[in-house]
Amino acid sequence: MRGNNKKPTLIVLTGGGTAGHILPHFALLPLFEEKGWEAVYIGSRHGADATIVQSMSDLPFYGITTGKLRRYFDLENFKDFFRIIKGFFQSIRLLRKIRPDAIFSKGGFVAVPVVWAGWLLGIPSILHESDLSPGLANWLMMPFAKTICLSFTQTKDQVRSSKAIHTGLPVRPFLYQGDASRGRDLCSFNDKKKILLITGGSLGSQSIDQWISDHFSEISGSYQMIHIGKKPPERQKNTTLPSYRFFEFVKEDLAHLYACADLVVSRAGANTLFELAALKKPSLLVPLSSQYSRGDQQANAKLFAQLGIAEVWQEASGDIHDFLSLLKKLDTNRDQYIQAMKNFTVDSPGRKIMDLIDKYKKKKRK
Repeated sequence: MRGNNKKPTLIVLTGGGTAGHILPHFALLPLFEEKGWEAVYIGSRHGADATIVQSMSDLPFYGITTGKLRRYFDLENFKDFFRIIKGFFQSIRLLRKIRPDAIFSKGGFVAVPVVWAGWLLGIPSILHESDLSPGLANWLMMPFAKTICLSFTQTKDQVRSSKAIHTGLPVRPFLYQGDASRGRDLCSFNDKKKILLITGGSLGSQSIDQWISDHFSEISGSYQMIHIGKKPPERQKNTTLPSYRFFEFVKEDLAHLYACADLVVSRAGANTLFELAALKKPSLLVPLSSQYSRGDQQANAKLFAQLGIAEVWQEASGDIHDFLSLLKKLDTNRDQYIQAMKNFTVDSPGRKIMDLIDKYKKKKRK
């Protein structure tokens, strides 16, 4: 492929720390293939980035040293500052070797030295912010980027920059290919009783898992349950029940599990929210508290509730009656929630992002 006179466009993808900074890249890869573009990934050398990227693609992966700067005083900030500087020089060496036409960043602190190094070397960067409120990493990269793509149009009020463009958040294409019958077959469920899909995400699963275990009998009385989590030991007794199926990790079959679900209980990370909206799944959001995050999930969930897209249940309350009442409300008024999702969803966010990468990338190399 690289034997042509004009080498194909090569894009560095970067972002990491959590799956939320990595997975949206895979929504763009089919569009890269359409255009004949190539891609490599730069992520954290010591985090889970390589595992996630290499389990989902054959992209070449390069690891760099990374750190995290906190918005509060912490002695670790001093150590992490030097880790970021080290990652900056590693990024310079890598980018000189790779010679990409552009950098596309999904955020996280691993992306900061990559974008900084790209600016120094004259390589254009395009950023994307998933959440309603931009993270510190994107604030640090914004002055050195050509543009920043926003999932939420409301984020423009915070960014207040001509660089900010509302594109929406791309959803992995395979999720649209789900088959409800196949999803029920995977779980040995029937179509007579409503199916509730429960997922806690990569970081926030444990406490939801435990709460579901504690209230299993009340929930299973009303629903067949698909549970994607980390499986606390005390749940072993429930795994053989006909109305309950547990999955620790799901790849392609996730599309089928989504398709068969009538309702979803989920954290409020942006990627999951946009998947649920795209697939028109009424959902009960259980955002991580500000104690365990920077508050982005609380803000995301609040906006979705204000727009009539979802309901919000605060995990700290632990009220099973409120939990079940909200699920009933979602089911009773599902048409209203689905219409709100249709009003919210942006057409072709992936292609909008691709157009911006195409606009700002360097000219093809001879």
